[in-house]
Amino acid sequence: MAVSARRLVVWCPDWPVVAAARAADLGPLVPAAVFAANRVVACSQTARDGGVRRGMRRREAQSRCPDLVVCEHDPDRDARSFEPVVAAVEGVVPGVEIVRPGLVAVPARGPARYFGSEEGAAERLIDTIDAQVGVECQVGIADGLFAAVLAARRGQVVAPGASPEFLAPLPVEELDQLADPLSGRQAAEREDLVDLLRRLGVRTLGEFAALSPSDVATRFGRFALVMHRAAGGREERPVLRRQPPPDLVVSEQLDPPVDRVDRAAFAAKVLADRLHARLGDLGLACTRLGISASTENGEELHRVWRCAEPLTPSATADRVRWQLDGWLNGRSGAQRPTAGVSVLSLRPEEVVGAGGLQLDLLSSATGEADARAGRAFARVQGMLGPEGVLTGVLGGGRDLRDRVRLVPWGDERRPALEPDRPWPGRIPSPSPSVVPDSSWPAEVLDADGRVVGITDRGRLTAAPHRVEVAGGRSRAVSRWAGPWPVSERWWVELLAEGAGTTAPVTQVPPRASVRVQVVLEDPGPAGPGAPDADLGPGEVALLLVHEQGRWWVQGAYR
Repeated sequence: MAVSARRLVVWCPDWPVVAAARAADLGPLVPAAVFAANRVVACSQTARDGGVRRGMRRREAQSRCPDLVVCEHDPDRDARSFEPVVAAVEGVVPGVEIVRPGLVAVPARGPARYFGSEEGAAERLIDTIDAQVGVECQVGIADGLFAAVLAARRGQVVAPGASPEFLAPLPVEELDQLADPLSGRQAAEREDLVDLLRRLGVRTLGEFAALSPSDVATRFGRFALVMHRAAGGREERPVLRRQPPPDLVVSEQLDPPVDRVDRAAFAAKVLADRLHARLGDLGLACTRLGISASTENGEELHRVWRCAEPLTPSATADRVRWQLDGWLNGRSGAQRPTAGVSVLSLRPEEVVGAGGLQLDLLSSATGEADARAGRAFARVQGMLGPEGVLTGVLGGGRDLRDRVRLVPWGDERRPALEPDRPWPGRIPSPSPSVVPDSSWPAEVLDADGRVVGITDRGRLTAAPHRVEVAGGRSRAVSRWAGPWPVSERWWVELLAEGAGTTAPVTQVPPRASVRVQVVLEDPGPAGPGAPDADLGPGEVALLLVHEQGRWWVQGAYR
């Protein structure tokens, strides 16, 4: 078996939370968690002490830790905040590769020689990052990137050649470190594989590595074969990789030089499309990318980005934007350039044959799937008209009807209302998962069967006992919360009356409503011919709105 390259990995624990806390100026002991798609992707130690775990839904996390500070996932923020750490590592050792924000890798041989030992290099890096950036980090050294990542999570130095023995007793759930936690496809494939292995009786990485590679590839597929190599202490991808042809390097002379990130990002998008078009023509995909930017005064910043799966054009442009944002705005730890960026270059440091990838990876790597989908949408528009294909755009507003705007495919995706305004009185997260095109009519009844109304002070006339939706069967209310009155733009008509004119037409008309959340019990199977609303079996939570004298269902929580 070929010996894997010796790697030194610097890991900053819970980096998405660290970046969010630094941006929001939160204290180190404040329980906080970062959410994507309504699930926890990272949480602080104090939040874990309160029972919060990665993958947990927001409602459950907040119920376990009522003081939890909720932060939305922001890849740009994570990358910008991580630039000073990368610069600090680069000031000590060369050849830095960014695996993802919070995780960097460098070859271990050179630093070990320079500082006398691998342990000395690790101590120097920890002290430098703490002194220059002030964040906690851990260093691990082992043969192979996967083993080094797990060693960093434990703060260990694994002896040369001992990576298989180090990995063997660890549970198969550690394969989670191979996937980007924010990549839905990777996470789903990893979870399916780990679940299947456990059901087959494979509990540790050693047991998984002991399986025949041919059997793994035949039974589980190529994605599992990558994990199998890593579980055995080898490189995830074969050591012999294709050498990128020199003509794959793409550069752009920026005239005039740019000193703003948005202008540089536009040039990066053009370069990324050009690079991936060349890769697609040669049947290649990029897994390590070098990004260089230089100014008129000779200043240069070079970074190498390592990816668990082939880069797409949009992912390439994102990495360029992150790197330039940290440099041009002085967040990288390197000296801020004295002139605008005049040359931007992309160099594939490592490529793999696209023919050996799964079809979906090939399509995403070359951008072919996006282009094909766009052509299909345009064709459907030609048959059905511009309004035949619509794209949802999420914006601001207090009401669900105001937040989503449908725009024809190809038009500018501009929200109807600015999303970054405060919008006091808006529906808090999580938002309903089911929002009907038009609100469902409903009847809310009290314990005596009378309709529940709203008083002049915005109070309920009685506690909700049963709810009937769209003429279906009534369901018993097990829990409820509210009411929350909302009165929007109530002053418009008063101003119009005072001026002797009619009220102007605005995007948000004057509107008064009262919201209530209810949880309906499972009604059991419907009898023959019994109508029922399309709420599905089991308990269901509804967002009820009382408006214009009656009740409506604006959304359902699944």
